[in-house]
Amino acid sequence: MKIALLCRNADLYSHQRLVGAAQERGHEIDVINHLRCYIDIASSDPEIHYDGISLKGYDAVIPRIGASVTFFGTAVLRQFEMMGVYPLNESVAITRARDKLRSLQLLQRDGVGLPNTVFAHRTSEATEILKLAGGAPVVIKLLEGTQGIGVVLGETTKAAESIIQAFGGVRTNILVQQFVKEANGEDLRCFVVGNKVVAAMLRKGKEGDFRSNLHRGGTASVVKISPKERATAIKAAKAMGLNVCGVDMLRSNEGPVVMEVNSSPGLQGIETATGVDVAGQIIQFIEKNAQPGKTHTKTPKKRSVPKRD
Repeated sequence: MKIALLCRNADLYSHQRLVGAAQERGHEIDVINHLRCYIDIASSDPEIHYDGISLKGYDAVIPRIGASVTFFGTAVLRQFEMMGVYPLNESVAITRARDKLRSLQLLQRDGVGLPNTVFAHRTSEATEILKLAGGAPVVIKLLEGTQGIGVVLGETTKAAESIIQAFGGVRTNILVQQFVKEANGEDLRCFVVGNKVVAAMLRKGKEGDFRSNLHRGGTASVVKISPKERATAIKAAKAMGLNVCGVDMLRSNEGPVVMEVNSSPGLQGIETATGVDVAGQIIQFIEKNAQPGKTHTKTPKKRSVPKRD
């Protein structure tokens, strides 16, 4: 197979592992910086150009698109889809997951467990917002934040109201979520490939930090998840329409609650903690599923074969 890997930094662990796993299984894989692509939209034959070359002949594309360039990255991916190239994760699914509000609404619609969550812009109603979220302590998030940035803990009612009102001063949209104290600064990252959780790790925030992101200094270890946690992760991935994703959840007294579904999860933390060859499983999934024109919601039509006399 000929595979395109869309990413900006070929030297990252995740991207090197995907390239290595593909090559080990006999595939050709090209690393393409999607920001350097340009799209021929008006042509009757859809094309993508990269460094003066028309990109053709690919069987599958692996999108590793950073949050800050979601709009342009998914536009390039969408063009690959229009050219009949199989996407590991579809462009519409990536944009769905990147929109924190929309993703939570879809998860709620499909019955996935969530913490009490309130979306607001008019933050002068801080008292009512806190009441709907279940009262302090609460976690206050910017919709655009990633890797734990733009996430603040309001430990008391007064502190939470002050934070909410401060965000209102810069006229931004916020999410106010119930703080799951019993999680004790830990969360689960379940790595989903297809309809399976292929690996899971327990992440714990550094001392004094309620955020468990590894980018913020957290640690990770292998963990055994319950059948309900496994089912929740798979259900969350399906709600987003993602074939490959990281599902982050907390262990609450009411059961697992999903915090985020990551469409481009890193491989280093999960592979190091669990010893699972996640990159290899991703390539195997592509081998089994890549067909021209096939997406999550569309299966290619079978070509009719004329009968012989």
